[in-house]
Amino acid sequence: MSDFDPTTDFPESVEDDDAPIHSEAKSRDERIQARRRLALRIVSVIGTGVLLAFGFPIIRTVVAVLAAYFALAIGIRILGAFARPIPVAPPAGELRRVKLTYRCPSCGTEIRMTLANDTVPAAPRHCSDEMELTTNLEDIL
Repeated sequence: MSDFDPTTDFPESVEDDDAPIHSEAKSRDERIQARRRLALRIVSVIGTGVLLAFGFPIIRTVVAVLAAYFALAIGIRILGAFARPIPVAPPAGELRRVKLTYRCPSCGTEIRMTLANDTVPAAPRHCSDEMELTTNLEDIL
């Protein structure tokens, strides 16, 4: 089952449909993250018990388990971020954030483009000439 099943609604019936569209992906991700946190807590409690059973001092044990807990929690979050897919690009009609700098070859005027409808849009015109892109595209893409 996919997260989104397209429907064909006609304009007269769209206003009647106020039901929210629910995605299972977010709730599934939250359940997985909750299980990982629970497993990490259980491992921490068991580790504390094992270290205390072997006769380690209480303060050293608590400090060591807390340090390990935070290191593992941060590591799990970083690895979890790598596991999530990159969001899809917005539709063609929407603007995207860009950071491009153009220079006019005739008069030397420079502009910075911050929003565009494409990742690398067509160069703007100034002094009846097309402006030159001065931003390195390998740094952007």
